[in-house]
Amino acid sequence: MLIGLAIIVGFIVLVFSSDLFVKGAAAIAQNFGVSPTLVGLTIVSIGTSSPEILVSFSAAITGAGELAIGNAVGSNIANIGLVLGATLCLCSIKVARVYLQLEIPILLSITALAAVLIIDLELSSIDSILMLSALLLAMYIIVRKRLTYASIKPNAHNNNIEELSRLKASIFFLIGLVLLIVSSRLLVWGATEAAMLLGVSELVIGLTIVAVGTSLPELAASIASALKNHPDLAFGNVIGSNIFNLLAVMPIPGLIQSLSLNKDFLYRDFFTMSLLTLILSGFVYASSIKLNANCSVVLGRKIGSIFVGAYVLYYYYLYISM
Repeated sequence: MLIGLAIIVGFIVLVFSSDLFVKGAAAIAQNFGVSPTLVGLTIVSIGTSSPEILVSFSAAITGAGELAIGNAVGSNIANIGLVLGATLCLCSIKVARVYLQLEIPILLSITALAAVLIIDLELSSIDSILMLSALLLAMYIIVRKRLTYASIKPNAHNNNIEELSRLKASIFFLIGLVLLIVSSRLLVWGATEAAMLLGVSELVIGLTIVAVGTSLPELAASIASALKNHPDLAFGNVIGSNIFNLLAVMPIPGLIQSLSLNKDFLYRDFFTMSLLTLILSGFVYASSIKLNANCSVVLGRKIGSIFVGAYVLYYYYLYISM
């Protein structure tokens, strides 16, 4: 009972505090004269991945490294299979051409990089440093290209950043940060205790309960965007979140101490994530071939059904392989 309550309360406070943290950080930056586009591309993007980052850090420092790495890969699987899949089942999504030239190639490249680094079934400090270095490079490329794109098309990256006074923004930021830390520790404690009670590995708990829970902000934001006739935002949220999960969340355990990985993680979980990433990219590029250079790529309900179906099959395979 107490374990279940800890997990539920941890998730609820995590989602609430993440929203406060992002609002406060974005407003602080805007108050200091940072452009809305740059705020959206950096602070908001990083902030929306703060639940995964804090949960992984809390797990890593308490010796639950498998939970942390399971959270990163499981969240990416959930983002494509559940978040994007469910959103596509509600309505079609128009994907701007800039994604084909920028974020998708970066996501494919860093997925390949992560695979090369962990093929030896170990996440070392060197691997983690290389991933974080790749994050800085990816952020530099994305910010530079997006700012150029925004200067050509001023409305291409529309960020609805709430205007707050410096005092209110600082309060939001500090309260959000404190609650993020507390709720992530509570969630990790509940998840590790649940793993012991159920007799399953921390990796499986990270891939399932924790991954779905930390993906709830993306799911809620994506469905809300679809209902408000802005489903295209869901695609950007998923791609951006997956980049951060691979390069900011996954390296955290390795920074604290080297982590040995089992073969199931590499050949079942990481492979599933990579396959879904390839399928998504394939659908986007295949759809773009039929269109002229000025048209957006459209992903429809059939593709959404495929992703949701793949997500269900993955969970079934996870269940029978335990």
